[in-house]
Amino acid sequence: MKTPIAKTKTFELEKHGNVRIDPYYWLRDRENPEVIDYVKAENDWTDHIMSPTKELQKELYQEMRGRIKEDDQSAPYFKNGYWYYARYEEGKEHAIYCRKKTTMDAPELILLDENELAEDYDYYEIVAYSVTRDNLWMAFTEDITGRRIYRIRFKNLMSGEILTHQIEGCGSDLAWHNDNRLLYFSKKDADTLRPYLIQSFDRTSGLIKDVYEEKDDTYIVNLDKSADFKYIFIGSHSTLTTEFRFKTADQDDDFQVFLERKIGHEYYPESAGDSFIIKTNLSAKNFKLVQTPDHKNRESDHWIILRPHDSAILLEDFEVFESHIAIQEKENGLSRILIMDRSSQTIKTVPFSEETYMVFFGENATYEAKAVRIGYSSMTTPTSVIDIDFSSLDQTLIKQKIVLGDFDPNDYITERTWAKGHDGVKIPVSLVYRKSTFKKEGKQPLLLYAYGSYGATIDPYFSSARLSLLDRGFVFAIAHIRGGEYLGTNWYESGKLLLKKNTFEDFISAAEHLVKEGYADKNQVFAMGGSAGGLLMGAIANMRPDLWKGIVSQVPFVDVVTTMLDDTIPLTTGEYDEWGNPNQKAYYDYMLSYSPYDQLEAKAYPAMLITSGLHDSQVQYWEPTKYVAKLRQLKTDNQPLLLRTNMDAGHGGAAGRFESLKEVAEEYAFIIALDLLK
Repeated sequence: MKTPIAKTKTFELEKHGNVRIDPYYWLRDRENPEVIDYVKAENDWTDHIMSPTKELQKELYQEMRGRIKEDDQSAPYFKNGYWYYARYEEGKEHAIYCRKKTTMDAPELILLDENELAEDYDYYEIVAYSVTRDNLWMAFTEDITGRRIYRIRFKNLMSGEILTHQIEGCGSDLAWHNDNRLLYFSKKDADTLRPYLIQSFDRTSGLIKDVYEEKDDTYIVNLDKSADFKYIFIGSHSTLTTEFRFKTADQDDDFQVFLERKIGHEYYPESAGDSFIIKTNLSAKNFKLVQTPDHKNRESDHWIILRPHDSAILLEDFEVFESHIAIQEKENGLSRILIMDRSSQTIKTVPFSEETYMVFFGENATYEAKAVRIGYSSMTTPTSVIDIDFSSLDQTLIKQKIVLGDFDPNDYITERTWAKGHDGVKIPVSLVYRKSTFKKEGKQPLLLYAYGSYGATIDPYFSSARLSLLDRGFVFAIAHIRGGEYLGTNWYESGKLLLKKNTFEDFISAAEHLVKEGYADKNQVFAMGGSAGGLLMGAIANMRPDLWKGIVSQVPFVDVVTTMLDDTIPLTTGEYDEWGNPNQKAYYDYMLSYSPYDQLEAKAYPAMLITSGLHDSQVQYWEPTKYVAKLRQLKTDNQPLLLRTNMDAGHGGAAGRFESLKEVAEEYAFIIALDLLK
């Protein structure tokens, strides 16, 4: 079988007097049969090169699926008189969404069976649903392409009928007015996919009205309803700034601005009875928590400080209850939960004992609750749902994800180590390995993962699929590099805009450190990252191709300059605060200096598996496609270069809990059996 070679067609791109020639620009046309033929040819080539791993892929898939309890159920949560949960049946891909009235001993009502709804589609996902205050109607958003542009449908919960009426081109957010008639929802721009418009739909008349349009194309809008059912919020978000509007959920009043937007001010309000509680970064880079005296006096000169700013502690999140506030903070990379009594403002800290772990808030849908629900996980502890009592701090395990087979958490060790960066900064790295196969002698294969953008923190999470690597002697590590927010806002800001290269240098330093300290064999270091983490993969392949035995780059953002100059591409304009605006020469030059596609050159590269989704809304399919076409032309080595495009999915890959495992199995097989592919 012949290696697929894409045609070249000269296309000039000029900016700031700089001319770039892109011979693969023509691959941007999804409707062109020639483009589809090339993408399919790359898939066929990947099948051909990966054929020696077919049995391994089956073995890995069966292992990973065999650890899943197929007839499982989520931890139920209580909201407005009902217990809500999702359950799964043996052999079925999708969830069945259910509820029971008052008690879990009551009869079950199936709200939505995703398996039935998915029957007519190659891709199907229920993204969100919302039930009216009287519990008689529900609206739900569904994705039938993987492109993250949704439609809204409605169900009568008394009759069980799903109405024929539907609203196309929507975002995922839904909020019912307490009159049980009006639904507020967001609309997306058909071309850019930016959520830009909030509308209302009258269930009784069918009338749709515009409520709020965000005209600044660097912002997106979202919707939320407070847990006490008092308010509906519209949020306008850019990378650096937020602005909220709100209205009562009971009355026909108009939305009003909560606090006027001010560039650089991020704030997040929540209803708290007769007042509001706000997370804000006003004169507080790592955020602080404040309270308004009432609903009307919301400006900063009226604020009561509940949790002051601390330059060493990141205030991550909060949940408001009638009697208490739960606060999530991160210090030195480790999260903690604080419980604040709203009357006395006394604070208690919830203890966690593992060396490295992750904590997050779960479903907290009842304002009057006496406990906060959290999620807890580590690289050796399956995801656990825990209720923490406000008074005693007693922790009640509601559910821990079941891992079938011979899994024993005591067979694995997780730890945290610190690498020295290129500029002397210490970079935290979380890692996990199997006790029986690990010796700190530099003989283990290593898979190093990271993201490193948008302030997104990749905490040390549990993965049952990952056990298939650990049980084969791999060390798995997460590098908490700059560009993420693991060590606070400064950590994020020192890995973005004109400091973006710190992200790439940190990842390289982490790999070198793990080799130097004996965690990994220098000849068996693999790298993995997706989306903006795929940009990282492209950058480190260009900067240090000698360091990696293989790279898995998932839906990678690799054509940075061209994408950021094209404001017709979905979500581009909202990215300027993260990457810079290349219409300004300083940002153009800096982006060009690291853009993986532009920096490809004639030299030896490591083996690579690149993944893509034909309907990807975040990173357009043509970025990884062009990248592979150009790299295939330039590289001087004989290492495998593979492109796998999911023709029926988007940014998140395959829908369904089992289909997605096939993609993981292929990636793992590429890593484990790379020597067979040469």
